[in-house]
Amino acid sequence: MSFVGGRARVAVRTAAVRAVTVALLLVPVVGTAAVSVASVASVASAAGGPAVELSTAEAGTGGSVTVTGSGWRPRTLLMMLICGQSVPSRGVIGGTNSCANAGGRAVTTDAKGNFEKKLPVSEPPKPCPCVVHVATVTGGRAAADTVFMVAGHPVEPLPKQSGGGRLAVLTDTRLDGSGGVLTWFGAPPARDLVFTVGNVGTASVKDPVFQVGTSHGVFAPQWEEQQWRGTVAPGRKARITLPVELAAGAHGDYTVSLRYDGKVLAEQPWGVGRPWGVTLFWILLCVVVPAAVFRIGMAVVDRVRPRRPARRAGRRRGPRLAGITHRLPRPGGSTAPPSAPAVPGTAKSAAAGNRVPKTATTPALPWFTPDNDPGGTANGQLSAPQENSPTTKGNT
Repeated sequence: MSFVGGRARVAVRTAAVRAVTVALLLVPVVGTAAVSVASVASVASAAGGPAVELSTAEAGTGGSVTVTGSGWRPRTLLMMLICGQSVPSRGVIGGTNSCANAGGRAVTTDAKGNFEKKLPVSEPPKPCPCVVHVATVTGGRAAADTVFMVAGHPVEPLPKQSGGGRLAVLTDTRLDGSGGVLTWFGAPPARDLVFTVGNVGTASVKDPVFQVGTSHGVFAPQWEEQQWRGTVAPGRKARITLPVELAAGAHGDYTVSLRYDGKVLAEQPWGVGRPWGVTLFWILLCVVVPAAVFRIGMAVVDRVRPRRPARRAGRRRGPRLAGITHRLPRPGGSTAPPSAPAVPGTAKSAAAGNRVPKTATTPALPWFTPDNDPGGTANGQLSAPQENSPTTKGNT
């Protein structure tokens, strides 16, 4: 029973939207837009989905319109935009590139899912027919469009729809690829968005143009058109790979969205790691630069400081060993310079001026005398034991 009721509500809403679209394209807008807007709002409200009402159906640049919404999720952040080249039945053709993004406003629903806020009127980059586009920024995707006319803005027919071919995503999207060393140092992260689409229409789709958008946090996606070369026949499927690239140094949680013919087909989360190589580079820079400046400064100071006077070429040498030994005190307490040792068997004759004959014996060291030589004794015996020594074996 609920399924039948849901289909009935969808049929009622679709019929109402088509009626409003035909009225806008065939009947002059002035004088009839208010009735159309009221009918759309009433139908959306009766269906129980997200609905949007406007305080006026037409306003000029510089004015404002009060937007009232109901049936939204509680505590949800919404974005309100005035978009050109759009009707509720086909959505916003060209995405947010057809909207006056500079004049957009954000609003948060209350606990019951309702909101009310003024939206400044500004001319969109595309000609009318125009709508006030309200869409969720966080959480599940939900949107609602309401017909609006910007006074003084040009009006042109909508572009023709493509043939009977319609693409639908058959498998979950995924991101292939990984980062490298350059990404670790701040290079732009890049991945390949891989998905499989099937043609559920009656005509072939040749060289379809997809829109790939990347968004960070609560910001709106930045869309980029990418064309896939190939043909998808009716009832056939194809595996498509589209490149995705972020800005240099990007990190955090991103969302990659895929859109075709004004409809979002899939979304894929993407967690990008922080480029720690950049942080390491700045740390090394903060250490190396001060050290280099210090070295350069020390070199400059060493070059400009005054020089010390040069020392004398000939240094005064210290006393030699012989002079030191001559000045050492003798065992007897006399500090007089040592005289030449007396040779046994010769007599001194200082008055006569006789010289002491030279001998081949080596003079004793100044701190030893012949009498106290540790190698001999007082009576001329050697230090080794003799036969007549009381300690000799056999003697008593």
